[in-house]
Amino acid sequence: MGSLLLLGLVAFLRAGAVSEGMEFGPSSVAKGVLLVASPSLDDPNFRLIVEHNPEGTLGLILNRSTSVLLSEALPDLTVLKGTSYRLFAGGPVEPTRVLLLSRLNEPPAGARLVFDGVYVGGTLRVLERIITQAKPSETFRAFAGYAGWAPGQLAVEMLQGSWGVLPPDSVNIFDKDPAMLWRDSLSRLQAPRVISNSR
Repeated sequence: MGSLLLLGLVAFLRAGAVSEGMEFGPSSVAKGVLLVASPSLDDPNFRLIVEHNPEGTLGLILNRSTSVLLSEALPDLTVLKGTSYRLFAGGPVEPTRVLLLSRLNEPPAGARLVFDGVYVGGTLRVLERIITQAKPSETFRAFAGYAGWAPGQLAVEMLQGSWGVLPPDSVNIFDKDPAMLWRDSLSRLQAPRVISNSR
């Protein structure tokens, strides 16, 4: 499936300031928030923003599991042999690379904090430790590719009503059925004019 991209993917983006408000407009987009696609779009997806600043935005599509086993995508990682971990389609940019998103009690080497206890990146040793010695709250998901927006592009999409915003939430990311994330999230967006239910 390609090389494991666990470090350096977001190096071209400098760390941006996180918005304090959670209103439903361009200013509510920040690292760690969840984007919920409007039902009017043809692509109902649920994304986590892993980096956002004036130079652009990176995100991962969270609700698109594939039929590919992670052991097939990373055949050289022996700890994956015989496991049932699935690879997720993280987005159209660099789809042959694999990106690790993890919820950990302590910061892993080579990873970047997205929000409380959730990290993007890391090393193969981090992945091996999670699989073999995970603590009850620790887990991970692996994504092929990521989503990217040029500077200002996501703000325009927000003004067009393409996205609703939910606050950071690791339970939605790691503990819920990915197939239900988008529909469940629509019901949480109660503010008027956030997302239209028409298709």
